[in-house]
Amino acid sequence: MTKYFFLLFFAGTVCVQAQSHQSLTSPNGQLKVDIKTGSDISFSVIDKGDTLLRDCKIDLCISGKPAKMNVKRTGTKTIKETVAAPLYKFSTVSSEANAMTLSLRQNTSVEFRAYNEGVAYRFVTKGMKGEYTIDNEVADFNFAKDYTAWMPYSTNKEKPKAMAFQAQYDVAPLSQSKAIEAFLPVTVDCGKAKVTILESDVEAYPGIFVKGSKAALKCEFAKRPKAFDYYPWRKQKYVTATEDYIARCEGNRTFPWRVMVVTHDDKEMPVNTLVYSLASSNRLGNDTSWIKAGKVAWDWWNEWGVSNVNFKAGINQQTYKHYIDFAAKNKLEYIILDEGWYNPKSGDMLTVIPELNLQELVDYGKKKNVGIILWTVFNVLDDQLDAACDKYAAMGIKGFKVDFLDRNDQEAVEMVYRIAARCAKSHLVLDYHGIYPPTGINRTYPNVINFESVFGMEEAKWSTTKNADMPLYDVTYPFIRGMAGYVDFTPGGMRNASKQDFQPIYNNPMTMGTRCHQLANYIIDDSPLTMLADNPTIYEREKECTDFIASLPTVFDKMICVSGKMGEHIVIARQQGDNWYVGGQTNWEARNITVDFSFLPSGVSFDAYSLLDGINADKIATDYQAVRTVVTNKTKALIQTSSGGGFVIKLIKK
Repeated sequence: MTKYFFLLFFAGTVCVQAQSHQSLTSPNGQLKVDIKTGSDISFSVIDKGDTLLRDCKIDLCISGKPAKMNVKRTGTKTIKETVAAPLYKFSTVSSEANAMTLSLRQNTSVEFRAYNEGVAYRFVTKGMKGEYTIDNEVADFNFAKDYTAWMPYSTNKEKPKAMAFQAQYDVAPLSQSKAIEAFLPVTVDCGKAKVTILESDVEAYPGIFVKGSKAALKCEFAKRPKAFDYYPWRKQKYVTATEDYIARCEGNRTFPWRVMVVTHDDKEMPVNTLVYSLASSNRLGNDTSWIKAGKVAWDWWNEWGVSNVNFKAGINQQTYKHYIDFAAKNKLEYIILDEGWYNPKSGDMLTVIPELNLQELVDYGKKKNVGIILWTVFNVLDDQLDAACDKYAAMGIKGFKVDFLDRNDQEAVEMVYRIAARCAKSHLVLDYHGIYPPTGINRTYPNVINFESVFGMEEAKWSTTKNADMPLYDVTYPFIRGMAGYVDFTPGGMRNASKQDFQPIYNNPMTMGTRCHQLANYIIDDSPLTMLADNPTIYEREKECTDFIASLPTVFDKMICVSGKMGEHIVIARQQGDNWYVGGQTNWEARNITVDFSFLPSGVSFDAYSLLDGINADKIATDYQAVRTVVTNKTKALIQTSSGGGFVIKLIKK
């Protein structure tokens, strides 16, 4: 149930210093937004007296709008909200903000919100009739100094706004930014605080790209497409020509929130919930019980790598029954049929390849309580949306893994929402791949239960330690990308390698770092639908680790960042019911990590089952040790992690 409270501001919360200068403070009084208006509008963000962002110019450029502004304050209020958050990092999410709305022109206003955790604003149109275009949106984030930024740059130099939104972070002063677009989230270290730029509630509108310059991040947007073609190998649609505007709108609407999260301790970053809080509310109603999270026996990363069997492994009936058997034995909820179950060149996901009897597989899985999720391409599903949802829902398919959008223009975003709404109607879950980072649609449509948009485990199949530092990335993205929402990192590789031994091997891929580093992803990541990326054969040989993974929940009540420094190490604790689960990772530097269990309830003991880096894990990355002990909220444990190491702890209430 959602609860709203709207209160008038008390004196001191909002003060009108002059007609051209207004201010708004956070509920705790530590964050302040100064807004200047005149011929244009700009804002500054002050944190405990320190200016973080200065004179950030903003504007919504509507075609044919009046040239001049006539700014008036039209409303102030306090907003308090508590919402159920199915499958999210917290079972309920609470937020509180002071808000102010300024009328800018006859039909346009801007709403600012100041939370204790950050600042957000969005544009709103009222009194609009008929169609109109948004030529551009101005959003310049001007920082007080030339601070260091973590930028995930586009990987497509020729068409930088067309890529899979998978990149490691380039860390450098803003003045040394590359001359190419980066995608959000982006974090800037302002000294006493970090500012992370995100967006929320991006619906029927393009997403943000940023370019860095001296002490600034300037936003850019993809133009609305007007012509397309298709790559032949997957019938993936791509843009060949665009309009001269970024969005086409009709009537009144709200526009996306531009979010600036302010953190003073890196431990605050992974647990931030502003993107979720600012997203549109759940459109599926109170009954979301049909939306099932779970773990997946996955085929693609391990290249259908089953061995020691009497059949030829591949995209065929026997192989997938073997995956179903493995999933059932380990009480995994799903298997995925990844690319190849239909001919991707055909662009027809209604026709299954002759090697598969899909209905037989669904029925076989149903008997063993294992559901099937089907991979497809975004535009292929969109082109056959009603027919595909009707056919596969009736067959008993549980959902779709949708891939290769590789855009965030208005047409692409409209497709994402259209698919989510239609699949929900047929009670189908969605795992979005090859997509822009989440902007809160998982609140609006909770059947969207994972997103890629992360430099995930697939990169180990073709990267080296020189061009991809996975352990470093693993202790960076939970702080930055993790703020946006779910991550389908696809962990679980059992062929683990030290830095000196790692090699990219496509058919039998390795992972960088230790076995326990790999296991920790199952606790650190927000991943309601999480993969077991390796193959059933190797999991059967690694029974203790497989049993540990299989025993872990994928949905939790609460999340705590126990310890962490971005780029160095992270320790996450998650609660489900009476029990807790703790995962920790380090970069390539071996380190001692103290885990303080004071987050546990007092007066209660827990049986702790831990998998820790083995004494020889620095050379043999698969080496680990199992330890059993008892802990309370007074326990402090010193854990030694190897290079690229980690640990996992399961805490069961006695």
